[in-house]
Amino acid sequence: MLVEIWSDVVCPWCFIGKRRFESALKEFAHRDEVEVIYRSFELDPSAPEVGVESISAALGRKYGGTPEQVTEMMGTVSALAAAEGLRFDYENVTHTNTIDAHRLLHLALDVGGLDLQAKLKEALLSAYFEAGRSMGDREVLTDVAVSAGLDPARVAEVLDSEEYADGVGGDLRQAFEFGIQGVPFYVFDRQLAVSGAQAPEAFAQALDQAYSAETPTLGVLADGTVCGPDGCALEDQSA
Repeated sequence: MLVEIWSDVVCPWCFIGKRRFESALKEFAHRDEVEVIYRSFELDPSAPEVGVESISAALGRKYGGTPEQVTEMMGTVSALAAAEGLRFDYENVTHTNTIDAHRLLHLALDVGGLDLQAKLKEALLSAYFEAGRSMGDREVLTDVAVSAGLDPARVAEVLDSEEYADGVGGDLRQAFEFGIQGVPFYVFDRQLAVSGAQAPEAFAQALDQAYSAETPTLGVLADGTVCGPDGCALEDQSA
């Protein structure tokens, strides 16, 4: 069974949803038959390559909240992340474009397969949310990618070029064809989908149904909390 996950490396619900999906997969009887691939989704393709504005400031500008209100909003999401064993500390990280991070994820898939891509995905999410490191900083991306096991020379070649941009674009076009408007978005064997950072029980149901091939083509089993072009929901609608 192939599970395709559309997500961005700066989406809090993508990290939370990743942990919830992993909890369900760990208990799935046929987990050894499941392959997971990460597809690209850019929440804000117009974001600058070099960040000059903190995420907290960007959220305040977007939603019109005071610094105190923004801190409270981010604290709410961080508390939900903590319930999944994650320690969010990204209030002052800068708002940047994520295209280069996605291109490196395609590189990891190309040279190391699903395992290396998964390792890099986890490392990028952790670097951003748990260490407050910018996804628009080339030195950060290089350090994270090399630490995950990628060759430094290949990482430099990719970052110095437009390599794998077509792959990222292909993921985005497929997302559009599927009608994906927010992430995380999980597609199980192109049969059914789960939208949002659902509870593990919803993912378990999707795994069971997809494995049994009893669902129509890309029916949406569950629709929950996501990040989209207009921002991230600040309450968990999936519990």
